[in-house]
Amino acid sequence: MNDASSTPDPWLRLALAPGVGNTSLIRLLTAFGSPEAVLASSRSALAQHLSPAQCDALLAEPDPALFDATRSWLTQPGNSLMTLADTDYPKALLEIADPPAVLYCKGQRALLNQPSLGIVGSRNATPQGARDAEAFAHALSDAGLTIVSGLALGIDAAAHRGGLAGAGSSVAIIGTGLDRIYPARNKALAHQLAENGLIVSEFPLGTPPLPGHFPRRNRLISGLSRGVLVVEAAPDSGSLITARVATEQGREVFAMPGSIHSPLARGCHALIKQGAKLVESAADILDELAWQQRLAPPVLPETPPDPVLDALDGAPTTLDTLTQRTGLTLDALSAKLLTLELEGRIASLPGGRYQKIY
Repeated sequence: MNDASSTPDPWLRLALAPGVGNTSLIRLLTAFGSPEAVLASSRSALAQHLSPAQCDALLAEPDPALFDATRSWLTQPGNSLMTLADTDYPKALLEIADPPAVLYCKGQRALLNQPSLGIVGSRNATPQGARDAEAFAHALSDAGLTIVSGLALGIDAAAHRGGLAGAGSSVAIIGTGLDRIYPARNKALAHQLAENGLIVSEFPLGTPPLPGHFPRRNRLISGLSRGVLVVEAAPDSGSLITARVATEQGREVFAMPGSIHSPLARGCHALIKQGAKLVESAADILDELAWQQRLAPPVLPETPPDPVLDALDGAPTTLDTLTQRTGLTLDALSAKLLTLELEGRIASLPGGRYQKIY
């Protein structure tokens, strides 16, 4: 099956069999050689590889509403079902332990075979963290790498924005069906990805955002990528799962350091202690990957010194601390902070704290 515009019904029947997961599908395809051969097999033959309930599901007719809805979805421009039999199936995913038998694609599926870098991090990112993720993604995309992430709020969304702004574009791997946008706040971003990048899922249409789906999504983010950059992550963050899977898959892991006072830096610091590469610039990643293209150093405009900005060291800082550091009255300091925030040079954080945006 090489024509992305056609509707591969045997593959679709396998993919839509309830309770027959990817591991079972791979086992069946290995044993029988093709979806047609699987569907033509007797119950006794299937029973050697499946549970009784799975045999029932595979031998039954697929849900007609879902089957017809999916076939209709596949006829729409930009939509396709990628299978292990397709010549453009991403080679990087063939290297991982559990490659998806099918992928639902919306957008430019050729991006799946471009050199890629995964960028993940906290959903509750700080303004500085989101800005860093977007800047790194933009620079790496301009250097020719496709940015892969998970369409979550925070760091993921910032990484997609940066990737789309550069030459390499961006791929979103999601944990729901492609007819659902989760979270809904990223609807506009998802439309941009569908138009100028790619959205991919291994889950059928209508699949809700169940917790168990996101670790499976994460293995594809790292599996597609030459390496994974973690930007802000709490110690129990799902981003650390992506980093662990990346290591198991033989991918490079990069982490951006942060303030020792920030909870969102602790996950990255833990990764660095475990051997992740500490990065301070996009060039650090390109050097580690032995990437041939190099980035020109950014030319930053000179700005006059500012006592309030100088008093902000990158970590979230309270008004009391700023008053002590600057010697300004509370009224004068509040007015200055408001001006800097309107200029986009600082961010106001919960708890009456402020942080410099570099």
